[in-house]
Amino acid sequence: MKLKITLVLFLITACAKAQMQIPANYHNLEKKVTIEVKDQQISQVLQKISRAGNFYFSYSGTLLKQDSLVSISIRNSPVREILNRLFNNKVDYTENGEYVILRYAANHFTIEPENITTAEKLYLISGYVIDTQTGIKVKQASVYEKRLLQSTLTDNKGFFKLKFKGDHNEVILTASKENYRDTTLIFLSDIKIKPEGYNDHERRRGNMGDDNIENSGLGRFFISSKQRIQSINIPDFFANTPFQASLTPGLSSHGNMSSQVINKVSLNVLGGYTAGTDGFEMAGLFNITKGDVRKMQFAGLFNQVGGSVYGIQVAGLLNDVRRETKGFQAAGLLNHVKKNTEAFQLAGIVNLSRKNMKGFQAAGVANIIAEDFSGTQISGVGNFVSKNVDGIQIAGVFNYAKKLNGFQLGLINVADTSSGYSLGLINIIKNGYHKVSLYTNETINTNISLKTGNANLYTILFIGMNISNQEKIKTAGIGIGHDFILNKRLAIGLEITGQLLYLGNWDADNLLNRLQSNLQFQLFKGFTIFGGPSYVIYNGDSSIGSSTPGYNQNIVPSRHTNFGNATKGWLGFNAGITIM
Repeated sequence: MKLKITLVLFLITACAKAQMQIPANYHNLEKKVTIEVKDQQISQVLQKISRAGNFYFSYSGTLLKQDSLVSISIRNSPVREILNRLFNNKVDYTENGEYVILRYAANHFTIEPENITTAEKLYLISGYVIDTQTGIKVKQASVYEKRLLQSTLTDNKGFFKLKFKGDHNEVILTASKENYRDTTLIFLSDIKIKPEGYNDHERRRGNMGDDNIENSGLGRFFISSKQRIQSINIPDFFANTPFQASLTPGLSSHGNMSSQVINKVSLNVLGGYTAGTDGFEMAGLFNITKGDVRKMQFAGLFNQVGGSVYGIQVAGLLNDVRRETKGFQAAGLLNHVKKNTEAFQLAGIVNLSRKNMKGFQAAGVANIIAEDFSGTQISGVGNFVSKNVDGIQIAGVFNYAKKLNGFQLGLINVADTSSGYSLGLINIIKNGYHKVSLYTNETINTNISLKTGNANLYTILFIGMNISNQEKIKTAGIGIGHDFILNKRLAIGLEITGQLLYLGNWDADNLLNRLQSNLQFQLFKGFTIFGGPSYVIYNGDSSIGSSTPGYNQNIVPSRHTNFGNATKGWLGFNAGITIM
């Protein structure tokens, strides 16, 4: 009876496991699909296969000949077999989540061991990597043990030698090289295995960062040719370890495998080169990271990251991130982010984001955004956003935004279109105000002004002269204004201005401020008449007889209010025409 119950339970368990679905993003190469095409580009064929299998292909554009056409008819066959027929067994395939990565690998090689020595806590293997078709020994191929994170490159004669210390009952060597299919050879022993840095459940994950990080100016200077070759040979393998230490990129606790390892803690005396950081990394001079950095990264000179940064990044001179940044960045000279940025950035000279940016930027010279910006920018010289600004720009000299929906403060503010506010000496809005006004008032009979900005806020620059033989006055001033738009023809302008009066004596300070309201009526497009009341506050220390003959001796009207000392106030008027 107990045996029957056991058998029933076993069958139920087996059936249940058989019904369990394999996750959609695993074993994509084993999925069976049907494909029938005639005279189509191979890129289109790959799209149909990926849609049928519910996954994606990832490959270099140079892999496919865009002008070649293929015809194929296969029913209910694994993706791997279809790819073998399409590429005639000249392409290698690996899986990375929902992606199938294609890599040109027309050549094949094998590992031929020459010497195998096993002893207590020691495993020594040497041999050759040989091309199976030509018999030629392959130089600069990577030979590595992915679990133990040890590797080497074959010499010019295709020879390699690896030594493994510890308790191992097997060593699995893999050989990789660009344009070759990977090959693996297993060496068995009687000793229990204790992997030191690689978990078998970790799958190959694809290149995590910018492929050109090693070929950048900094990368070529600090990364050895052996490490660059290693990265080219095995671009898709990455492992995780809790700790690494290095003196320089070539002298690391992980050796030449340092660029394939993601560390929890990474300490670099001078500089280090790793696959990624998921915790804390610090260097006396520099950190070069192929993939992502999470949490914290500090360097005395620079941090260069081929992937993304999620956390805090601080460098004495430069932070260079080839993908996105989310968190905090501080650099003595430059913060550079190639993709989107969502961060608080501080830079001694420049913050540069080549895509969209959200957050806060402060720089000694300039903040530059290649696309949209949302947040606050502060710089000593200028802020430049090539597309939309939804926030605040404050600069010592100039601000630029293609479309402004926020606030600009600077000597010169420039935008193509604006629904926000620009406050500065000159505000140039391409689709905004470019108004020239001729007007008169109770103090100076001839004035000309330039108004730039938009209805929300515009700047007024003006000069004037009282044309008179006996009461000359010369003036120049600046102001701001806002238009209340009533309809297409009618508006009310509220303005505040300040101006300096010259009454024939430069030793005297004569300042006049006006608060004025103008009713504006557009007679026809490009021509407006306006007029309205104003209140004037005047402060002057020119005494009667101190002015040059012919200049006004006293501009204060008889009806005025005395505010004490030399300050007077009175009601005035303003009237003129505006040419758009």
